[in-house]
Amino acid sequence: MSLWPPNLFSGIRVRRFSDDWAEAVVDLHVNRFTRNYVGTAFGGSMLAMTDPYFFMLVMHQLGRDYVVWDTRGEIEFLKPGRGVLTARFQVSPEQVAELRARAAGGAKVREWFETTITASSGDVVARCRREVFVREKRRVTESQLSDVP
Repeated sequence: MSLWPPNLFSGIRVRRFSDDWAEAVVDLHVNRFTRNYVGTAFGGSMLAMTDPYFFMLVMHQLGRDYVVWDTRGEIEFLKPGRGVLTARFQVSPEQVAELRARAAGGAKVREWFETTITASSGDVVARCRREVFVREKRRVTESQLSDVP
């Protein structure tokens, strides 16, 4: 994913995905192409570095029987970002089990997930929230209904 053009040209590098899709770690390298007018991390790049990861963690843990979308994002800038910035995304199996239960029968579920963006110094430079939409695919709910006597 680090070579995916939106990431590559924004200085965003995927450091790792856990084998169980419960965690991802992403870096943003602030350089002359990714900084703003005053030389710190461009806010759009900071929000972009959080874009697909909660959605991907939820999607891979739920499996193919669910529609999953990233629907909204919010960011609060706390300090200027310089150097290498890091965001860690975590979605536990327990959270996914709860989403699965709430989406049973085709219910539409919207859930907020939060992360922080930190500088290499450990300072939190931003807080970000992403909303993820989950629904069982119609073919799954229709097949369940056809099994009812």
